[in-house]
Amino acid sequence: MTSIEKLSQQLNKGQAVVLPTETVYGLFAKALEKPSVDLVYDLKKRPRDKAMNLNVTSYEDILHFSKNQPIYLENLVNHFLPGPLTIILQANEKVPVWINSGLDSVGFRLPDHPVTQKLIATHGPLIGPSANKSGEESGKFFKTIMQSFDNQVLGYEDDSFLTGMDSTILDLSSDRAKILRQGAISKEDLLAKVPELNF
Repeated sequence: MTSIEKLSQQLNKGQAVVLPTETVYGLFAKALEKPSVDLVYDLKKRPRDKAMNLNVTSYEDILHFSKNQPIYLENLVNHFLPGPLTIILQANEKVPVWINSGLDSVGFRLPDHPVTQKLIATHGPLIGPSANKSGEESGKFFKTIMQSFDNQVLGYEDDSFLTGMDSTILDLSSDRAKILRQGAISKEDLLAKVPELNF
């Protein structure tokens, strides 16, 4: 059985798996299944009012779970995704309350890693917050993560070529764009490719 098949088994059982992205490791589970999302909240000891992002594979997936998108969204996606950018948009009625904690917005990620992309395409959308206990440093080192979640997460995919830098979080859920977290992509990078962005 291949690594992807083993990881798929765990996801189908409602379990969480540790997967690499292009930035740090994430703790992934099926986003549309509440028990799987609850498990990730419990494993991370994450406050329930701290919303989860949806990990998807395409621009069309983003449109499926959002509304009132800015006209430049497709251009933004084409230039920066898959990659280290989280985009927050207004959520539509397809986003479960257990994902966005009842907020009117939801974040989207398209991780740039072949194994993770394949699993999202097969089982997605997936949640995938950083693989660490809440309040601790993002999951950068595989060995540390394995120790942190000892015997609680059975599916892992190791990768030693992560940048270790978090994604940039870009909030487009209101009239003006806002960077909520500066990560691998800068404001200047964004404006160079998408000058229509209204900061």
